[in-house]
Amino acid sequence: MIDFLQQVLNGISLGSTYALLALGLAIVFSIIGLVNFAHGELITACGYVMFLGYSVGLPWVVYAPIGIVGTVVTALLMERLAFRPVRNASPLTMMLTSLGVSIMIAAAFETFVSPRVKAVPAPDWISSAVHIGGLRIQAEHILTIGVTAVAVLLLMLLLKKTVIGVAMRAAAEDFNAVRLMGIKANAVIVTAFAISGLLAGLAAVLILARRSAVNPHMGIFLGINAFVANVIGGLGNLWGALAGGFVLGFVEVALRAWLPVDLSGFTTGFVFLFVAIVLVIRPSGLFVKKAQERV
Repeated sequence: MIDFLQQVLNGISLGSTYALLALGLAIVFSIIGLVNFAHGELITACGYVMFLGYSVGLPWVVYAPIGIVGTVVTALLMERLAFRPVRNASPLTMMLTSLGVSIMIAAAFETFVSPRVKAVPAPDWISSAVHIGGLRIQAEHILTIGVTAVAVLLLMLLLKKTVIGVAMRAAAEDFNAVRLMGIKANAVIVTAFAISGLLAGLAAVLILARRSAVNPHMGIFLGINAFVANVIGGLGNLWGALAGGFVLGFVEVALRAWLPVDLSGFTTGFVFLFVAIVLVIRPSGLFVKKAQERV
């Protein structure tokens, strides 16, 4: 039972990180229909900004927030330089653009920084833990779950209680109607990308607190995981993306904990097999009921 509870805690922690990534991807998709495969590169960008802060001697409590700001700026630059020129193009064109952006960012870090792993140390208290009845609760678990809970709460308040939030929800339903009401499309889209970058930055700090290192290609698989979580929950469904992140986290942790040793190397393959089964049973995702419930 203790082992089971430990894995549940690990699943909640990992799922929280995936939920933040999936929410950032879902917000942009719900408004402009873009599956941003460069979303994972925001994690990489945050990592290298944090590495720069560490290199010049800044403490973690300073360079971690700077990394989040750098991620938001990177997301806004993506929107302005890469996605705005193709905004009215087909979804396929926008998707291919995002793939190109992903490859370019990874190649730029590899060429102009280093292809090798760079250390981004986390403070010692991150790895500290308390034991309750045999259950090991790390500070990392508390930080990850707490940050995700606060971020989701603030996001929902923004969407429901602010003018720009209501405009974003309306744009997710009918962008043309929002334009006819006099709301500027650029403001809505830029806000969506800024929120996407903020959520990715928070996730990046939590991920780097566990890994303590960054490399040029670390964002690729994380971006794929964010997309997979959205597929599980239903593309464009914010609550579905949130739930999909937790489902993916639980499945990954369970497989790593309980697969036989001989099969442990196939964890990723089994995760994608699970996603394939989900798509066969529920092609629109586990949590989509109606198109109008996307947001």
